[in-house]
Amino acid sequence: MNRRGTRLDRNINALLERKREDAAKASLQEKAAASVTRFAGSMSFVYIHVALFGGWILVNVGLLPIFPPFDPSLVILAMFASVEAIFVSTFVMISQNRMAASDDKRADLNLQISLLAEHETTQLLLIVTAIAGKLKVELNQNEEIIELQQDVRPEDVLDSIEDLADKPHFEPP
Repeated sequence: MNRRGTRLDRNINALLERKREDAAKASLQEKAAASVTRFAGSMSFVYIHVALFGGWILVNVGLLPIFPPFDPSLVILAMFASVEAIFVSTFVMISQNRMAASDDKRADLNLQISLLAEHETTQLLLIVTAIAGKLKVELNQNEEIIELQQDVRPEDVLDSIEDLADKPHFEPP
């Protein structure tokens, strides 16, 4: 089956293009933070730290006598590690903020698609009901079907969620 040019391919390409555009719009600081975060989350980062910190410790406790001990109490190492942790965690938070903003955009897109699908389904239900009426097909029009034929307003759903959340018995997932 030739999938070239299908709606799925167009949608995927549109999403990838948007991702490329967003990456291109990132500021130099955001790109730097993403690079540092990517490196800090790699095994190379771990290996470098094992070698540096391990060597530092071995030299300073006298197990690796290639240099004289220069930090026998390991205070300098602790300070270095603390400062590094501050910077790495800051870079990670910057990257997480950017990812959260991207997640918010995707959530908005998913919400819009869901709302469109719900509206389309409601319209299809109305059309099927009308066709059944024209064909004199008897439908068991129970309350649920009648309710499904009504468009759902997002504001009503949000209000209901807020009302439920305000009740003392409600426990969020």
